[in-house]
Amino acid sequence: MKAMIFAAGRGERLRPLTDNVPKPLLEVRGRPLIVWHILNLVRAGITDMVINHAWLGHKIEEALGDGSRFGARIVYSPEGDEALETAGGVARARHLLGEDRFVGIAADAYCPHFDYSQVSAALQDNDVWGNPHGDNKKDMAWLYLVKKPPYYEQGDFSLNLFSVSNAGERRFTFSGIGVYRMAMFDAIVPGEKVPLGNLLRAYADRGLVGGEVYRGDWTDVGTVERFEKLNAPLSFDRKKPGLPS
Repeated sequence: MKAMIFAAGRGERLRPLTDNVPKPLLEVRGRPLIVWHILNLVRAGITDMVINHAWLGHKIEEALGDGSRFGARIVYSPEGDEALETAGGVARARHLLGEDRFVGIAADAYCPHFDYSQVSAALQDNDVWGNPHGDNKKDMAWLYLVKKPPYYEQGDFSLNLFSVSNAGERRFTFSGIGVYRMAMFDAIVPGEKVPLGNLLRAYADRGLVGGEVYRGDWTDVGTVERFEKLNAPLSFDRKKPGLPS
């Protein structure tokens, strides 16, 4: 399985931090956001990666190179001065990804402990992944959802027996990590701007999106406030039993 890391966003809400540094290269806990994902992918045996970029993309290529120092093989899909949105980025990079399923990852999500070995079972053609009833439903995407954070009251999806839905109470937020069948992107013309969210909602309406809840550490590093909070010094409650006073 290959991975595509989505790194083309401008990061407007993170300005002025992103005026001279692309958002994926912002460091959290001493490591660029995108490198957290690269190392976790390699640890899980997923070493072939495609990274798209737009704003200051040359700096991403300069920082990561061919990926060999991480044990990875990285190729790039430049999108010029203006990003193509996530689904449009996949269509542009299709010749690099091939036609098999792939794992897609938002570079600006801080998710330091995600175990990518679990994605290898998602959307296997010889198995109805996550479907306990065996009704031959063939999901087009498998999403990892998180409990909606306080800064995102609306939520993205509801989840019922591994089935992702737009209906009902949207108690979960899409983490930015998912596994996709390339056929999802057949209708997109390379160079066309198409948000991934539009596709996911359309397929969810047809009952063709599955998913599960990820309960580990996760933060959408979308604002200066969240970035600074992640990098704030750790504090401990000295009043708790067992800690020195």
